[in-house]
Amino acid sequence: MLKILFYDTKSYDEESFERRRKEYPGIHIDYLKSTLGPRTARLARGYDAVCAFVNCDIGTETIETLHEQGVGLILMRCAGFNNVDIHKAKACGIRVLRVPGYSPEAVAEHAIGLALAANRKIHKAYVRVRENDFSLNGMLGFNFFEKTAGIVGTGKIGAAMARLCYGFGMKVLAYDRYPNSSLDFVTYVSLEELLSASDLISLHCPLTDDTYHLINRETIRKMKDGVVLVNTSRGGLVKTDDLIEGIRARKFFAVGLDVYEEEKKNVYEDRSDEILESSVTARLLSFPNVVITSHQGFFTQEALSAISETTLGNAQAYQKGEVTGNEVE
Repeated sequence: MLKILFYDTKSYDEESFERRRKEYPGIHIDYLKSTLGPRTARLARGYDAVCAFVNCDIGTETIETLHEQGVGLILMRCAGFNNVDIHKAKACGIRVLRVPGYSPEAVAEHAIGLALAANRKIHKAYVRVRENDFSLNGMLGFNFFEKTAGIVGTGKIGAAMARLCYGFGMKVLAYDRYPNSSLDFVTYVSLEELLSASDLISLHCPLTDDTYHLINRETIRKMKDGVVLVNTSRGGLVKTDDLIEGIRARKFFAVGLDVYEEEKKNVYEDRSDEILESSVTARLLSFPNVVITSHQGFFTQEALSAISETTLGNAQAYQKGEVTGNEVE
């Protein structure tokens, strides 16, 4: 029996995994509400594996503690793994498996939804109409039809976003070190050209040393005036202070963010009765042309089902000594 300790459990996680777990009788799961970090890693004693999410702290200290507890497997129920010290895990003999593609369309559809909401001021209209204010002042948007979309990163999610933009009748530019040959309607250009030519820029690349603060004061200056920027990938891709500076300078027509820097304590938590320590969220929300959601791009029924299926499949493969192709090296 493979014993897994599931960290940072929400009700929808447990429901989704328990529904699927019946197909994997050799796997036992215990669920914790606590997130995984250096202190809570000690709770994994007696377990073969832990299951973690994107907001968990799986750095050097956590890996060392998990190793001391006898854990041999870290199951990431997400695509990203920038919060995992991969080198330390390898040195400790701990395998790391992830879910590389649970539902690209879920994230892409949320990205286009953010772009539309921010552009057409849907968030403002909703509040205004609830107060019986049916005026249109300050609500003017622009057509995406026949405009240019710039997709940064054309993996599975970026490719899905490119298809959606193309369906809107947009010209689609893309930047990626490894062009996707299936996107025959996309024109690959340099990042500088994409920034300067795009009316809508959507970020779909992983967070690495090379992409950290990809959007900063210099790259913002290269963008068109009146651009729409959307980020559903990782908060660290955008340098928040420079973004705020650009918004104040009226460089952006609108901004849609499902992720942002310093979101870690906020992700999936109800903090409505708290005073937030950081002013970043409040500063961003103070702008009428900014829409922020709570890292929910992945959150569809189809995605949750795919995440549980792939994660449990990864666990079973580890149990059998098999390779899945989902290993993080």
